[in-house]
Amino acid sequence: MRITVLGAGAWGTALAGVLAAREEVFLWARDPVQAATIAATRRNERYLPGIALPDGVTVSSDLDTALAHSRLVLLAVPVAALRPLAGALRARRWVGPVVWLSKGLERDTHLLAHQIMAAELPGVPVGPLSGPSFAQEVARGLPTALVVAGDAGLSAVTTAALHGGNLRIYSSDDVIGVEVGGAVKNVLAIAAGIADALELGTNARAALVTRGLAETRRFGAALGAQAETFMGLAGLGDLVLTCTGDLSRNRRVGLALGRGADLATTLRELGHVAEGVWSAPAIVARARAASVEMPICEAVCAVLAGGVSPGMAVERLLARDPRMERQ
Repeated sequence: MRITVLGAGAWGTALAGVLAAREEVFLWARDPVQAATIAATRRNERYLPGIALPDGVTVSSDLDTALAHSRLVLLAVPVAALRPLAGALRARRWVGPVVWLSKGLERDTHLLAHQIMAAELPGVPVGPLSGPSFAQEVARGLPTALVVAGDAGLSAVTTAALHGGNLRIYSSDDVIGVEVGGAVKNVLAIAAGIADALELGTNARAALVTRGLAETRRFGAALGAQAETFMGLAGLGDLVLTCTGDLSRNRRVGLALGRGADLATTLRELGHVAEGVWSAPAIVARARAASVEMPICEAVCAVLAGGVSPGMAVERLLARDPRMERQ
């Protein structure tokens, strides 16, 4: 099977390298200079330093060449790039399965990824691939479990292509739940980083993860997700990893903000996209429209906007009235 990975960031490069052990893989980079550099050096030092790319990965910036004879397209790009890439696929009359690794909501429209794809690629089998996964660990071949969501045909093709070795693929029919879990955990990871920077302790971190999961479940339920999804890989699994792992970009943003850094400097020094920063306002706006309470996400938004200090945000959360735990 020929697999095309669109997006030569950390995730796209890592996945392309792992899959090349058993499949023919084409890695597409938007920037011709970046593509030429990766092809020549077999390394992506900007996004995935220290990892050699196998010879079985072909790298180019030519989208038509990348798609030729491919049976599966993996979109390893930020949410903001999904719509233009989907439009490029539509212009080329692509009808094969498309799976994305993006985790977030579109900033201006507040749409989930599957809603973007339904508008841009109607009738094409599509779905998200999510779960607890750091690109660096995937690239090193460490055990990783992910979940693909969509219809049975999409799941079968994706599993056949990706499942094997130390990469384990599960299936789900709950597209909304898988997407919501992946989107909200990024915002909660920023909160976890802030809490750790303020040295609030492991008790506070455990409480934040637990109550954050409750927010995620409420939000998902309002959008039509299945409750059990949030106890799986795309829910609890990804949330715990991102809120506690040192490789988490969003947690690193929270750590910097909690230590007094400004957001612009933090993002510039990070050098990667932290989806939680861009998704937080969209998540909160959509939650308000659905009358869903998400106090932790609201607090993160306030800190990101610069109107509230991290310490004050924590004080406001602690001052909330007591309630039944399941609320």
